[in-house]
Amino acid sequence: MIIKRLDATFGKLEGESLELHEGLNVISSPNESGKSTWCAFIRAVLYGVDSSERQKAGFLPDKMRYAPWSGEPMQGSMQIESNGRDITLVRTTKTASAPMREFSAVYTGTSVPVDGLTGANAGETLTGVSRDVFRRSAFVEQGKVAVTHSAELEKRISAIVSTGDEDCSYTEADERLRQWQRKRRFNRYGRLPELEDELSHKKQLLSELADASQQRKDMSAELEAAKRECEKLEAEVTESRKIVRKEALSSLQGVRSEVNAAAERHDKAAERRDSCRAALCACAIGERKPEEVKAEVKADLAEALSLNEKSERKASPALAIILMVLCAALVVAGFLLKDFMIHAFAAAAAALAVGIILFVRSSRRRAEAYEAAKARRKILSKYRAETEEDIASSLDEYLELYKNYAEAQRAEKETAEVLAAVRRRQEQAESRTLTQLDFTGGDNQAAQLSRQLAEARAKCSRISALMAEHSGRLAAMGDPLVLGSEISRMESEYAEISAEYDAIALAVDTLRKANEDIQSRFSPALGKLAAEYMQFVTGGKYDGVMLDRDFSAMVHENGKNVPRGAEYLSAGTLDLMYLAVRLAVCSLALPEDANCPLIIDDALVNFDAERRKQAMTLLEKIAQERQVILFTCS
Repeated sequence: MIIKRLDATFGKLEGESLELHEGLNVISSPNESGKSTWCAFIRAVLYGVDSSERQKAGFLPDKMRYAPWSGEPMQGSMQIESNGRDITLVRTTKTASAPMREFSAVYTGTSVPVDGLTGANAGETLTGVSRDVFRRSAFVEQGKVAVTHSAELEKRISAIVSTGDEDCSYTEADERLRQWQRKRRFNRYGRLPELEDELSHKKQLLSELADASQQRKDMSAELEAAKRECEKLEAEVTESRKIVRKEALSSLQGVRSEVNAAAERHDKAAERRDSCRAALCACAIGERKPEEVKAEVKADLAEALSLNEKSERKASPALAIILMVLCAALVVAGFLLKDFMIHAFAAAAAALAVGIILFVRSSRRRAEAYEAAKARRKILSKYRAETEEDIASSLDEYLELYKNYAEAQRAEKETAEVLAAVRRRQEQAESRTLTQLDFTGGDNQAAQLSRQLAEARAKCSRISALMAEHSGRLAAMGDPLVLGSEISRMESEYAEISAEYDAIALAVDTLRKANEDIQSRFSPALGKLAAEYMQFVTGGKYDGVMLDRDFSAMVHENGKNVPRGAEYLSAGTLDLMYLAVRLAVCSLALPEDANCPLIIDDALVNFDAERRKQAMTLLEKIAQERQVILFTCS
């Protein structure tokens, strides 16, 4: 395949074109002029842009890195020659999320599509290798001269130096075998450790199941014995309780009879007390203390007698009337007897004065007698009496009634005390009865038997609960026959997987030995060609290159005994070593019929003038066999 023309709207390239030819193409331009962009464009037209790549720290995917600066859709075309036919490849963008997804391949100058060439297979069909192999061989990016390991590149080179089968990679086969091996056992992980744990668990479960079954049988027998003991105690408790209840109720009935009799006596005494009190309250004196009443009655009686005497002492006004009549007569006589008028008037005045005095005194005494009679009547009414003798009778009646009331009150108090005492005996009897009827905390035989019965029932409950728990455990453990069958099946599986594990281990060891044999042919074939290239460029200073399968390299300096690793080389020598390896990989890995172009982006920047000249001579020599496109700033 030969690239003839490139037209690109890609990154900083805005509708730019690049003409190429057979052999060695050297495109020299300053930095940031688009050299690396042209390289990326060639890869994008051949293999497309991977739209699944995502931006992350230190990495910008091509769909973002090479988005046109103008904002136009990413697109371009490539004119090539393949198998003697000119073909034009075109990639355009229909949706921004899938840049350069639209693809067409026609024969140049026509609209006739190239049969079998699609956007997915164009690169591999035209170059003969996949995108991965292309980037690690013919596509030398700036700053990435070193060849990195790839399973696809390993397959291709291994095929060249061994069987020709490109589907075989030791790394992939070894990794696949080790994955199978890890699935079976990896430290304490994998199917074998799982089976070991499951087998141990199942066997332990089967043993526990047998123990639990035996325990359940033992508990069943113990439960039957406990139930029989409960039945026996229930009969004894029933009979004992009947006896205790009968004795307790009989004792309590006697005390209750005493309480009823005492209550009846107290009620009668209370009725008599209330009757006597009512009679006492109904008497003239009422319910009062005898000491107070006697003194008051004595005082009232003496006052009544005194008032009676006062009321009976009445002063007569007759003398006053006589004196007044005499006064009148003297006045008349004075008028009649002129000579005795003065004496008559004087005597009349004296008689009148004495009469008036006697009349006033008589009036006062009558008023005092009236007031005394009134006060006496008040005292008599107090005792509902008519005479002083009735007051004495009221006192005698009061004393008799008070004596009866005091006796009735004393009798009521005595019967109340008797009733209280009998009731206390009743409370004590009831308390004793309750204690006797307490069949859980009492001390009688019925209580003792009740406690024994409760303990027996609790024992039955405990055994039943344990049996239920064991039944649940037995149900959870499963059927012993099923467990035995599972153990047999797992043991068979364990034996089978163990045999597989041993077979895989043997295969890993065999593959390792086969890989060592291929390695002995792989490294020399690639190293020999790389050494030839390096010896040519360095003028024979370095005459050997040693490669591992991961493409790590060491060089041998002519005349030295020990090869030197990459870390001991200068930047220019290191780039030269890897460029030689790249060229060797291209010679071995790229198919001759496709004749894939070699694209190099500033790979000679660290070379000195002499080595750059020799490298250019080498590239010219290689360009005789395949197109070489070198982008450089010098």
